Amino acid sequence: QVQLVESGGGLVQAGGSLRLVCAASERVATIQHMGWYRQAPGKQRELVALVTHDGDITQPDSMKGRFTITRGNVKGTVLLYMVNLKPEDTAVYYCNANYRGLEYWGKGTLVTVSS
Repeated sequence: QVQLVESGGGLVQAGGSLRLVCAASERVATIQHMGWYRQAPGKQRELVALVTHDGDITQPDSMKGRFTITRGNVKGTVLLYMVNLKPEDTAVYYCNANYRGLEYWGKGTLVTVSS
């Protein structure tokens, strides 16, 4: 069982920046990959970026440039740096982890970008 806790969401003006942090539960020794998805109102959940335990990154082209994922210094954490945010980036951002073939999700953190 993996528990994921997100933090760092909030309200920001267009053009601003935010850093999201996801921390996995302490009992997890190895996670195949961790990353971020987002879901805007009325839209499907979409991938923002994933990083494997080897450091390989999977990221759609539409998310490259303004969203950067990195593994944290503390094992089992992953960060998402978001710059030049736009109102269309408003969404709930969910942390995701794959551990022993099972997918785990955090409760999400709301990012609101005002125009």
